Amino acid sequence: MITRIVAVDGPGGAGKSTLALELSEVLGGARIVRTDDFASWDNPLNWWPLLIEQVLKPLSVNQAARYRRYEWTRGALAEWHQVMPGGYVIVEGVSASREAFRPYLTYSVWVETPREERLRRGLKRDGQNMRRQWEQWMADEDAYVEREHPEQAADAVISGS
Repeated sequence: MITRIVAVDGPGGAGKSTLALELSEVLGGARIVRTDDFASWDNPLNWWPLLIEQVLKPLSVNQAARYRRYEWTRGALAEWHQVMPGGYVIVEGVSASREAFRPYLTYSVWVETPREERLRRGLKRDGQNMRRQWEQWMADEDAYVEREHPEQAADAVISGS
């Protein structure tokens, strides 16, 4: 049994979640693992070793993955999730195709959306009071993109507009 991991990456507000849901349907109900389940307010990008250890490594050796979702509103770990091996699994979220994940990926998609549109979507979802946090996240995402150029390593680059 082979597990094929598809990454849907892009900056916040680009349309990754929408694409991942549509892709899941096309792939027969593929399981979606969200990077937001590992990230937190204080750690938006450096949570990645957990995803490797708890999800990518087990699936790569045909074992079930098991992880605890981080609950952003409570600021604490929440329920456990299990992902069985086989078929397709979609890893969706900011930095889903980071260099450290690439050995485990079958395919990666980069979602490109203009900055102004991403900020508009984010503030519509999270509220205007989150503007400062969004601006900080965007700066962190810019540093990730500059460092790793995930759009250049992607198998497909699509518009999220």
